[in-house]
Amino acid sequence: MTSLALSQTERLPTLDFQLLRRGFLWFFGICLFLSPFAPDPVAVIVGAAIAWLILMIIGTPAMPMAVVYLLLWQWMQVFARVLQSIIDGEPLSGGLYGPDVARAYWYMLTSLLTLAVAFRIVMSGSRPPTEERWFAHYKWEARDVFMVYLGSLVLAMVTGFATRVVPALSQPFDILSRIKIVALFLLFTYVLTTGRGNKFLLAAVLFEIAVGFTGFLSDFRGVFIYLGVAALASRVKWTGTATAAFFGWLMLLIVLALFWTSVKNDYRAFATEEADSQQITVPLADRMAYLGERLVSPGSIDWGETSYMLLIRLAYVDIFGAVIGVQEASPEPGQFMRQWEEAVDHVLRPRFLFRDKADLSDTEVYVRLARGDVTEEIRQGTSISVGYMAENFADLGFPGMLAGIFVLGLMIAGIIRYLMSLPLPWMLREGLVMAFAFTMSRDGVEVSLPKILGAMLMFVIVFSLAVKFIFPFALKWLDERAARARPEAA
Repeated sequence: MTSLALSQTERLPTLDFQLLRRGFLWFFGICLFLSPFAPDPVAVIVGAAIAWLILMIIGTPAMPMAVVYLLLWQWMQVFARVLQSIIDGEPLSGGLYGPDVARAYWYMLTSLLTLAVAFRIVMSGSRPPTEERWFAHYKWEARDVFMVYLGSLVLAMVTGFATRVVPALSQPFDILSRIKIVALFLLFTYVLTTGRGNKFLLAAVLFEIAVGFTGFLSDFRGVFIYLGVAALASRVKWTGTATAAFFGWLMLLIVLALFWTSVKNDYRAFATEEADSQQITVPLADRMAYLGERLVSPGSIDWGETSYMLLIRLAYVDIFGAVIGVQEASPEPGQFMRQWEEAVDHVLRPRFLFRDKADLSDTEVYVRLARGDVTEEIRQGTSISVGYMAENFADLGFPGMLAGIFVLGLMIAGIIRYLMSLPLPWMLREGLVMAFAFTMSRDGVEVSLPKILGAMLMFVIVFSLAVKFIFPFALKWLDERAARARPEAA
């Protein structure tokens, strides 16, 4: 089999690692030029350079593009803190937690580089796709790929119902529902590579946005992530049209994010009827009507204040700074590496066997490690987490925490390499990694160690079974439908 040769003779640039690195090099240059006007010039310069460096480290031909999302999303959460400091007009060390915030910023950037190195080590030697694997989806029909997506929606609804019926199996059912991400990603890459079925892509995006707004959390953003990573995986040509589409979708995402930021507290109170939980009790029609009323009156939103609220919600460094201050002033007594030990113990005791197993409480860990006040989170029925980086710091300090981060990176990258080695069409493999990466990094640096380890193990178990018992039927159905529709291509 011959390896797929990515075209380098085309005049138009291709959306790939090379173009990403070039874009982030320009971003670094802009930050370098503007840095003298920032309270922390060095933090701005180095933070901007880290994104480019991460892309240099992970930019190998066989690296799945979802890894870009997994690492750069977390980098964005860290770098957003220096943007906040520019707006506040004070250095990182000038906030509530003082110099510890600046230390947290540097520790988190170093941790991301450590993760990138772990990915590079594990994925080194992986082979790029063969032409057969790369073009395997070209013979399918657009409507059939869309039908697979609709089937995944039905499966996701079934798993949601099963979770309520059998709460002890909520985690495997939740992981199985991520098959919708795989199907959606496959639909996006199919349309972007073949140029067929644009109406199906648009219908799926609009549907996912609408559904995302009906829940308790901001699930609408996921579809934008899948579409962006699908464009990377598809190696689309970077034309003027692609540029316009990129900025159009980006502006839509920003507007929707700002709208959600402005209404989420009131909406959650309305949807739960003021209950201190995430259990929605108001009918869907009433919730949609409520959001519609807010949507048609954009003048009631203070866009400046909302933008700042979104930025400080995105930046997730101060909590790590609080953990540093508390743990160095009064280290937590108890067993060695408590966070890792409790995380592993939680994962190895499945709920269907240990019915008395306590629920995970990120807020409890936050109170214990950062001595934080969680009054507002309790009132809203939400939780707050210190994140896996801070938990590694609590166990090992710095630079010891980098050893824990590196081990975590090796584990995540090992699973990704396994997923990319499955005998499936290349875009389906990329879709599997997208679902895995989103499971690992939906909340980015906020996610806790137990959730990472538990999701890793359960994803491998559930999707290994799905690849064996579900995927073959779907692929056979797509191939047979394609053969009947276009016998000459069979």
